[in-house]
Amino acid sequence: MIVPEDSIIKKFRGMYPEKAYKGTEPGNPGFRKGGYCTQLYPHATFAAMIYRLDVYVGQIIQKLKDKGLYDNTIIIFASDNGPHMEGGADPDFFNSNGIYRGYKRDLYEGGIRVPMIISWPGHVQPGTETNFMCSFWDVLPTFEEIINPKAKQKEMDGVSMLPLLQNRKGQKEHEFLYFEFQEMNGRQAVRQGSWKLVHMNIRGDKPYYELYNLAADPSEKYNLLDKYPEKVAELKKSCFANISKIRIGRC
Repeated sequence: MIVPEDSIIKKFRGMYPEKAYKGTEPGNPGFRKGGYCTQLYPHATFAAMIYRLDVYVGQIIQKLKDKGLYDNTIIIFASDNGPHMEGGADPDFFNSNGIYRGYKRDLYEGGIRVPMIISWPGHVQPGTETNFMCSFWDVLPTFEEIINPKAKQKEMDGVSMLPLLQNRKGQKEHEFLYFEFQEMNGRQAVRQGSWKLVHMNIRGDKPYYELYNLAADPSEKYNLLDKYPEKVAELKKSCFANISKIRIGRC
């Protein structure tokens, strides 16, 4: 983690307990080529990065307002995966995942459920929330419908979220979402409504499944595999059996 040594990082120095991370140094063949640099103050640096991000977003918004563009601009803020643990990162210290289980590369909600904030004056009602099941491949068809609202929608992996954003009827929903991760012996997950089936250790000696009801158990603490065998069979048949036809979510 690199943050310039300026007033922002100094603002957080000494505020947190620290454990230095030993990474690659200048002169090392792996320096800035995939390897993380040494960081003596990981917690303070992380806090400074978040603070800096907040400042930059605020500056962008202010510039849009200064230019008279804010009221005609859609602002989308999101993450591509849950918090990671490389390079001295310590997501547990800052409770980065809240109630959600897992981290980046996990197919539990902590690895694949991410924040998504959308601001669009005059269209998206401020302060509202939704539990609509969506993913990044829904953004492109949404933009297409905004640009050409009367045009015939092209065949895409995603669905337009414009009706949802404008709080009107006609919002299409996904039948299910599918995710897979090839490392760690292979992992799969499928979500259909509030139900989620996870397939773990696929290429290992003992592959296994887990079933969760996210509406009742968003933290995925209670494996319902044995309690709802019919739901497991349904998800295997309707979702895992059709993975060649659907968009794959990577972590």
